[in-house]
Amino acid sequence: MMETDALSSALGVEVKEARPRRLFGEVPPSDLVRVGKIAKDKGFTHLSAISVTDWLEEGTFEVTYHLWSYAEKQLLTLKTKIDRTNPRIDSVIPLWHENAQIHEREMHEMFGVNFIGNPDFSPLFLEDWEGPPPFRKDFNWRKYVQDKFFSKENVRERGYYG
Repeated sequence: MMETDALSSALGVEVKEARPRRLFGEVPPSDLVRVGKIAKDKGFTHLSAISVTDWLEEGTFEVTYHLWSYAEKQLLTLKTKIDRTNPRIDSVIPLWHENAQIHEREMHEMFGVNFIGNPDFSPLFLEDWEGPPPFRKDFNWRKYVQDKFFSKENVRERGYYG
């Protein structure tokens, strides 16, 4: 298994072990692609997921990259925080190709994160969607559904209005 000290030194960021085979590191957004390339060169060749956490109160999105090493049987999770009012971060498509593209496309659609360098943000799930990114914490889905699909004039639907 890759030791945390050796990996921290190679990546240039502190890596901690949360439990056996689970490593975590926080990366500044400007260093993400550089650190990702080193991690890939160190054997973390599979990008298993990209996720976003909306920290509304902080005004940030935490973008999380889950990288798997088949050789070491370890998961390295890299986290970075970006501004949620202008959520932009460099794409990791140059490192993980189509696998990164589909994850970035999903996070763009659901949270509005712009991955600089990703050429395809066409709808993945929400083909006819006209609303804001629906996974943002400030998106009021009840109001959206009420405004889009219900009518106060319809007797059967009045119960949806408080």
